[in-house]
Amino acid sequence: MFVIEDEIHADFIGEYATIAEAIAVLRRFRGIPWDQRPNVAPCTSWRTCERRYQIIEFDTTFKPWRQIRCVPALNVSARGTEWLLDELH
Repeated sequence: MFVIEDEIHADFIGEYATIAEAIAVLRRFRGIPWDQRPNVAPCTSWRTCERRYQIIEFDTTFKPWRQIRCVPALNVSARGTEWLLDELH
């Protein structure tokens, strides 16, 4: 199981069966302006805040789920976007 989360706001974005699915979602987010959903930060200081999306891989055979790895993926702010997944495509 792969989960996309905004690490700054602990904002759960979604669950995906494969890392390729999660990456496809983040590629779509990369093309959306920082001040529009889903990239607008959910806090009152959203104009100066940012989103730091990460992909977290979980082993779901454990209860609670056991985290396998956490990969920084995409940063979005008024300064622009920063794609962090070159090694994963």
